[in-house]
Amino acid sequence: MSDLELSVTTEQTIRKRSFHREWLWRAVLPIALVVLLLGFAAVDHSVLSPANLLNIAQQTSYLALFAMAQTVVILTRGFDLALGPAVSMVSVGTALAMAGATATGHDPFTVLLAGLGAGFGLGIACGLFNGVVIALLGVSPFVATLGSYNIAIGVATTLSAGRPVQGVPKLFSQALYGGSIFGIPAAIVITLAIGLVLHLMLGRTVFGRSLYIIGTNPRAAAVAGLPVKRVLIATYVLCSTLAALGAIMMTARTGSGEPNLGGSLSLQAIAGAVVGGTSLAGGRGGVGTAVLGALFITVLSNGMNLARIDGYIQMVVLGAIVIIGVLLDRLRLERRQ
Repeated sequence: MSDLELSVTTEQTIRKRSFHREWLWRAVLPIALVVLLLGFAAVDHSVLSPANLLNIAQQTSYLALFAMAQTVVILTRGFDLALGPAVSMVSVGTALAMAGATATGHDPFTVLLAGLGAGFGLGIACGLFNGVVIALLGVSPFVATLGSYNIAIGVATTLSAGRPVQGVPKLFSQALYGGSIFGIPAAIVITLAIGLVLHLMLGRTVFGRSLYIIGTNPRAAAVAGLPVKRVLIATYVLCSTLAALGAIMMTARTGSGEPNLGGSLSLQAIAGAVVGGTSLAGGRGGVGTAVLGALFITVLSNGMNLARIDGYIQMVVLGAIVIIGVLLDRLRLERRQ
């Protein structure tokens, strides 16, 4: 065998091994998900009941939106710590707008438009603020979104006086929470539709491919002529817009504007993205991984609730899951090199 033939054979062997390792990594989470479900089912048989499985699907639809929102910014080596407070701010703003429009005698359609306009307007404003501070002022995503985290909390608490905002029309809740399309809850259908659009955007548009390029090598992206700053601003606006949609859907579920609605959603959304396989080093991840990660986090939370595990312990477990996800991602990157 000549040196050339040996070189080709060796390269093919390396590629096959790399392919097999990649599929092995991808199989880890689905296997862990099945084991998790069966483990919780052994503790409480109701885990696998149709009613609880539907509940898991609905809960996942909300978290998946937030995980997808985090994914688009993580692809560029960033993240959004302000996502949770932004959800609370949007919820309060949406409820206040609808309550005000109702009080002034507007028709239901105008009331709905007022709520949606206020909600998405606040979400876009938050994303624009983060994007400008990060892309144009050069502030790190951690510091920038930590600052907007506190701003969003302050706005939500001030607007609501720290109390739930009543006056959300029943029609709004019935449409986005109680409604269904072909027997499938509206929240699940909306999330699936958004997921499909995002998947196509990331894989088949210049903007989507730019996120991967910027995350892989920001300097090379700038040298190649990509408008890195504009792309980053648009990415954070997209993240906050998706968060606003999730906040509006959750407001329909609760029937009121909640200043504490966001809670630990920032961490849960990052956990869903990272556990699903999105790399904090940037440049790798996608919609499918975000949804799968969100499903894992939801099943874990649902099972711990049914097992009556203390809420503070659940926070410890969630934090540990994030750390494990990051370590696995690092190990995966080292094996690739």
